[in-house]
Amino acid sequence: MADHSLQKKKILILSVSAGAGHGRAAEALRTRAMLDYPDSIVQHVDVMDFASLAFRKVYTDFYLHLVNKAPNLWGYLYNYSNDAKPDSSLEKMRRAIEKWNAKSLLQFIQDFSPSAIICTHFLPAEILSRLHASAEIAYPTWVQVTDFDLHRMWVHPHMQGYFAANEEVAFRMRGQGLMASTIRVTGIPIMPSFAKAPAREVCAAELGCDPTCLTLMLMSGGSGVGDMATLAERILSMEIDGKQSDFQMIVLTGKNQVAYQRLLDLQSRYCKRLYPIGFSTQVERLMACADLIVTKPGGLTTSECLAMGLPMIVNAPIPGQEERNADYVVEHGAALKAVDEVALLYRIQHLMSRRDHLDMMRTRALQIARPNAAADVMHTVMDFLTQ
Repeated sequence: MADHSLQKKKILILSVSAGAGHGRAAEALRTRAMLDYPDSIVQHVDVMDFASLAFRKVYTDFYLHLVNKAPNLWGYLYNYSNDAKPDSSLEKMRRAIEKWNAKSLLQFIQDFSPSAIICTHFLPAEILSRLHASAEIAYPTWVQVTDFDLHRMWVHPHMQGYFAANEEVAFRMRGQGLMASTIRVTGIPIMPSFAKAPAREVCAAELGCDPTCLTLMLMSGGSGVGDMATLAERILSMEIDGKQSDFQMIVLTGKNQVAYQRLLDLQSRYCKRLYPIGFSTQVERLMACADLIVTKPGGLTTSECLAMGLPMIVNAPIPGQEERNADYVVEHGAALKAVDEVALLYRIQHLMSRRDHLDMMRTRALQIARPNAAADVMHTVMDFLTQ
């Protein structure tokens, strides 16, 4: 039941479209808020909508180019920026550029006049920290970290509170000087549909696959990066324990239409075994059909898999935050890591022939899952506003 004292609370959620995860976390929070607090006004805004074209290119296109085409360079920049001193010339220049691009965002915030702000990316948190310091705004602001690691750029003064993905991230926050009372371990917000797994039989019937057959899911993110058709063919043609494998495979290509078409062409050779899917807004229904997933370990995707109790093979994580995410789930027994295609094929063969290992990984995934993260975040913010 909604508390009538919460009527017309205005929540502004700020994300950045550098990768899909920050926006997905913001949408999960917005959706949860509208379900639990229907009398409130909740708006999700991409900060890049208020930035110059050149600034957007740096934060979106250039970022995606680096992680896809030059991951080692991205890893270097990730670590370099984490270690950079706040008063270095490079950091001063970066903050000056951000400040210049913050003018229209500030005007929007003042016009909207929110009761509270939640940031799912470090950029708006940094911008708002400076605006708080200069007394240009006074809206209580929270920061939601969207990976199982803490980069220095997430931590800024004048924030009302922080939401951490796990206890280690909270420990790192305290190590960077944040007060323990401002930190809450919630997990990473995911859509409510992942919190309650749909029935496998129902979802399999929708897809047209066999709910009793061992099922592998291959997913490569919203952009469908990589030669998925070639990889799918190699996986489908491999043998398990010296015999022709009989598992089926769901391949989610995202927005990569070339990969999707190639997989459709391949489907005729693997009738009733290969199920290509393009862009989908119901990934949880595909995951419900799977026993194992091969995926990039983004913070949101990883959290969704954990909530679904879906064992993972994390495939060639990019240096930086994805490596940290991969380390977390591997250390807890919910995933295996494949650094190249040979390692990937070996791990698939191993898990397909070792159902006991798959069962153990499923149990470990559920043990560290935090499917109600979005609800915990929104309850914390709303409780603060009604004190």
